Amino acid sequence: MIEDAVRAALLEDLGRAGDITTNATLPEDATAAAVLSSREAGAICGIGFAKTAFALVEPSLKFTAFVKDGARVERGDTIARVEGNARAILSAERVALNYLMHLSGISSYTAKFADLIAHTGAKVCDTRKTIPGMRAFAKYAVKCGGGANHRFGLDDAILIKDNHIAVAGGVAKAILAARAYAGHLVKIEVEVDGLTQLEEALSVGADVILLDNMGPELLEKAVKINGGRARLEASGGIAFDTIKAIAETGVDYISTSKITMAAPTLDIGLDIELT
Repeated sequence: MIEDAVRAALLEDLGRAGDITTNATLPEDATAAAVLSSREAGAICGIGFAKTAFALVEPSLKFTAFVKDGARVERGDTIARVEGNARAILSAERVALNYLMHLSGISSYTAKFADLIAHTGAKVCDTRKTIPGMRAFAKYAVKCGGGANHRFGLDDAILIKDNHIAVAGGVAKAILAARAYAGHLVKIEVEVDGLTQLEEALSVGADVILLDNMGPELLEKAVKINGGRARLEASGGIAFDTIKAIAETGVDYISTSKITMAAPTLDIGLDIELT
């Protein structure tokens, strides 16, 4: 998957004629070394993407990584070094950095949320709100940042939401229909917006219950009512200044689309050293 994605990105960038700026200004046999370093603190993700970008442009380039995905770095830390043909290094630079910066941004943003609730038993997890074609990569970045993955698509778990409930005729009816349809390995999660729906979901054995837009007080009541019968997931209104209180209510998971959709890129640069 990584090679296919990187190959497509290189084709997008190099187009029909290649890197005409680099080809016009550098001799074919020019060599160089380039250092990739972080310009701010964060959690790294995407080393394999960067390595693949350089290798696809020129297999003879020597790529050395000094950190692994998931590593925490500080400003100025060296992430990797690449040596060889200068034209190849510069032609692959932007694709390598784009993946590394974007994925490290997700892992870094996730890490900020995860650090805030590390003293609890809760895990911050992602959603299906991802850039099309990037879901597996974004979810990998979430894991690198210390988060957990929600379902990857519509086909690997059942999540009954408010619109499903409205059409099905109620929480219990929707869960029972899902139970009759699904195989025994498929988990069933249902979204509820109040304690009455929570009790209804528990009465028919939901595996996971999503507590939608509930404040800490209501979440604490939900945890007591649940009594450990189902896994509980809180969602809605998740932010740096709210996640700690939400986690301390005793829920198992806290899902937010922010870690994949609102994460800023991590500033990573590439500097050439002539050889």
